[in-house]
Amino acid sequence: MARADTHIKDIIGKLLTRQKFGVLATHGKPYPYATLVACAHNKNLKHIYFATIRDTRKYQHIAEEPHVSLLIDSRKNKPGDLKDAYALTALGRARETRGAEKRSALKTYCSFHPPLRDFARGPNCALMKVRVYTYILVSRFQNVVEISMR
Repeated sequence: MARADTHIKDIIGKLLTRQKFGVLATHGKPYPYATLVACAHNKNLKHIYFATIRDTRKYQHIAEEPHVSLLIDSRKNKPGDLKDAYALTALGRARETRGAEKRSALKTYCSFHPPLRDFARGPNCALMKVRVYTYILVSRFQNVVEISMR
């Protein structure tokens, strides 16, 4: 892996670790649908997890069209954000985890969000996995770096 890719992945990993929430965009009808979700990621950055009740718009949208994007950013609503904030878009495909995969993903998710442990393990809750294909990292509101995770 090139040194630049390693550096970018390091920035992405730190951002995903610090920021516990992101905005999930799904294909709604007739408009895209955006919602706030509590996120967790695996160590190699290829998967991002979030929990949702199955009887929600986001779950239904994903069932109909699994391509999603997640926006995670570091802004603090301070003037320094213009030069210091990062915005990360993760593009990928979401699906519900099951069986052993779900048990493993729940450990990761609950380690990021201990207060959501009971919610995530509830009978009506789906633990979703986004297989990230591409990250787009924006800094200084204009510097754009794209990295493939395939």
